[in-house]
Amino acid sequence: MSSTALIQNDATTFGLLTLILGAIFYTAYRGGPAWRRFYGVVPIVLMCYLLPSLLNTFGVISSKGSSLWPIAKNYFLPAALVLMTLSIDLKAILRLGSKALIMFFTGTVGIIIGGPLAIIIVATFSPETVGGAGPDAVWRGLATLAGSWIGGGANQTAMLELYQYNPERYSAMVTVDIIVANLWLALLLYGAANSDKIDRWLKADTRTIDEVKHRLAEYHSREKQELNLVNLTSIFGLAFGTVGLCHLLGDFLTPFFGNIEATKHTILANHFFWVVIVSTTTGLALSFTRASQLEGAGASTFGSLFIYLLIVIIGTKMDVMKAIEQPLLILVGIIWMLIHIGLLVVVARIVRAPFFFLAVGSKANVGGAASAPIVAAAFHPSLAPVGVLLAVLGYALGTYGAILCSQLMALVAAP
Repeated sequence: MSSTALIQNDATTFGLLTLILGAIFYTAYRGGPAWRRFYGVVPIVLMCYLLPSLLNTFGVISSKGSSLWPIAKNYFLPAALVLMTLSIDLKAILRLGSKALIMFFTGTVGIIIGGPLAIIIVATFSPETVGGAGPDAVWRGLATLAGSWIGGGANQTAMLELYQYNPERYSAMVTVDIIVANLWLALLLYGAANSDKIDRWLKADTRTIDEVKHRLAEYHSREKQELNLVNLTSIFGLAFGTVGLCHLLGDFLTPFFGNIEATKHTILANHFFWVVIVSTTTGLALSFTRASQLEGAGASTFGSLFIYLLIVIIGTKMDVMKAIEQPLLILVGIIWMLIHIGLLVVVARIVRAPFFFLAVGSKANVGGAASAPIVAAAFHPSLAPVGVLLAVLGYALGTYGAILCSQLMALVAAP
């Protein structure tokens, strides 16, 4: 640890971070009206980044010389990815109908192409905003947005580590993520209250919404299981057994591709790339087996816990003062989001998809499991499961889509 930090013991730092995490969630969900109003303005995830980063900025703790981040990325991250993708139910998703899936995948494509297009546009008048080299290359930071906006927190963290963006500058990317994503969320919630007018403008066939409601009435989610020792050890065994498999295959595949001339300088020779790919793919494969029943005992809840532990540990590597150094990055995020929105609107008009599918398809990408059900429920409470199902699909695609988007951004970024 840094000799100037007030707290230099990793165990003490980790204990402090878990206390902060517990306090945030306690005040958010069990606090009084004042706390509810506070978190209505300041998102929980922002507080999870902000408080540890303030401790780092003012020298209470330091990530320099700490082993917390290596533990988090090597253990918590792959465990989170496998647990979040384990619960995907492709049959239930297919039962939502073609328009729901078309709008979801349109949203994904909008994020993938929106990143590189935003870089190209901003580079025409402010190349320094999207330039940089090495760990400070802005495209590397924008890769974390791609992970967040296609999947979620685990995918975002995976891109941060995979593309090795300067952690001290990561505050600016978190700021863009929070501001742009929540502006779009506010507009969607406003649109939900006026969906009839928007549907008329889209010339939408709203009968499909009734069909989805009928399918959901027939759909029986997995039975809730007791969180006993058997289920708990099964969840942890599955999660960390996969962690071991990820590193085992990574240890084999990294030197294999590193010794091939055509691939030794590509992402295929990156050990962490294989950790992310294997954990996500294993989770998807297990979703077709009886292991998926562990979702009833809260597998994805434990996955979410690992994600928030990742977030508070990332916060210790951030300097909040860096967030105000590049205000034009917010413009990059806005342009990126407008491309995503524009593509959704065009496709919605072509297929006559209701605004509901546009809104939920977008937030299943951009907001994930945290906000997609909220947007869906704003249309009708019975439709909340649509947001959940599509958000889980977003977690599954987040790794692959974000890597594709990141590689495209690397191609167009200014040196």
